[in-house]
Amino acid sequence: MKKSILFFLLIITLLIGYIIGNRTDIFSNRHSAPPYMYNLELPEEVTGNGSAFSDIVKVISPVVVNISTTKTVVDGDADPFSQFFDRSLRDYFEPYNAPRAHQETSLGSGVLVSPDGYIITNSHVVEKSDEIKVTLYDRKDFKGKIIGTDPTTDLAVIKIAAKNLPSINLGDSDKLEVGAFVLAFGNPYSLGHTVTMGIVSAIGRANVGIADYEYFIQTDAAINPGNSGGPLVNVKGELVGINTAIFSRTGGNQGIGFAVPSNMARTVMTQLIEDGKVTRGWLGVAIQNFTPDLAKEFGMEKITGALVTEIFKGSPADKADVKRGDVVLEINNKEMKNVETLRTLVAQSKVGSTIKLKLLREGKILSLNISIAEYPQDLAKAVPDQSEEHLFTEENTLAGFTVMELSREVVRQLGLSRYETGVVITRVNRYSAAEEAGLKKGDLIQEINKRRINNLKDFNSLLSDLREGDTLLLFVNRSGNKYYITLKLYS
Repeated sequence: MKKSILFFLLIITLLIGYIIGNRTDIFSNRHSAPPYMYNLELPEEVTGNGSAFSDIVKVISPVVVNISTTKTVVDGDADPFSQFFDRSLRDYFEPYNAPRAHQETSLGSGVLVSPDGYIITNSHVVEKSDEIKVTLYDRKDFKGKIIGTDPTTDLAVIKIAAKNLPSINLGDSDKLEVGAFVLAFGNPYSLGHTVTMGIVSAIGRANVGIADYEYFIQTDAAINPGNSGGPLVNVKGELVGINTAIFSRTGGNQGIGFAVPSNMARTVMTQLIEDGKVTRGWLGVAIQNFTPDLAKEFGMEKITGALVTEIFKGSPADKADVKRGDVVLEINNKEMKNVETLRTLVAQSKVGSTIKLKLLREGKILSLNISIAEYPQDLAKAVPDQSEEHLFTEENTLAGFTVMELSREVVRQLGLSRYETGVVITRVNRYSAAEEAGLKKGDLIQEINKRRINNLKDFNSLLSDLREGDTLLLFVNRSGNKYYITLKLYS
């Protein structure tokens, strides 16, 4: 009897164990559907034994070139003691501080973009070089000729006299997403052909301080000195970027590298080959990015777009009736996430082409068609006129700064147009609301809450009814650069 009971309990125990092991949803609130992905399927390119990346490397390697340059560098003052060592008799009688020239070599990388020998690289790799040697993957050497350089994007095109060469396909960098796998090719530390793998860490990186036009792809694929000018390739084997720089405290790779997007490289390359120079599109506006406080003041639901702070007289924007304070939301149905997105897209637009702007103005959505002009060589000539000047000072204790009316001397010292109006900040108190907001001595306040300030009387009139806790929207001219700044008043 006891054996029968024990056998029965054993059967029950095994049955319960089977149910628990195979139907956890009976005893759990967890769902078997997303977001719990139990049967995760990885992309084909990262499954198996990694042969997909090896296949990409085999195809791309022949289009990657090593570039070595030589240029003559003239030193300044020489070491005065060097006249007694390693100098010819003729040199001995020359002044010890005479400039002396020597040859300097540097190394970099490039990528073949056509069968007839056109190569994209960085401008800083080949600029001011006296001689360029290009070494192909099969170790054949060629003399390189500079077709054109564009320092503002740090791109250059050179050419070698060869035919039937392998060349890379240019991909669409706008389709690149954060997290995508990429391979970086180049010639780091003169080691020769090298490839590293990583992901796209960010896109649209700007304010890095490398070039005038920055909209970099950031990657953690190892990029080191010598990789400059080499290709950044996606898992389809397409060129998506030109390796340009690294962020490093040691001089070596620290997981933060930058590449010029292929779409920008394509535009620059085409113009350099066809025209020998690069012309850029121009709207004729000064713009700034939004802060959370600025977005609130302009009625923005999210922090996106570019805020127009100035219109240049006679520019395409001026002719199309764009206004200061407008927010550019889209160009040709493409969202303008920030200033860098807008500036890059406009610069790459063909001169004479028409673009469609979607604007936010005083809470209303507008659409304007604007014809792109060529960026002026002397932008100072395009600065708009305005009006008059004055004197006296006034302090606002809530905001923590002192202002004075303009005088001719102050206008001259600040480098402003004689037609500018407003009040000039002469002092910013430490730990004040003004200091916290970023105001500086010498800033010219030209608007408060979108009302124009012509003189000290206007300034006092607008501030007379303000109370602690109020927020001001200031329009500030700082040495010709114009910004909107929010300032919350407190005592």
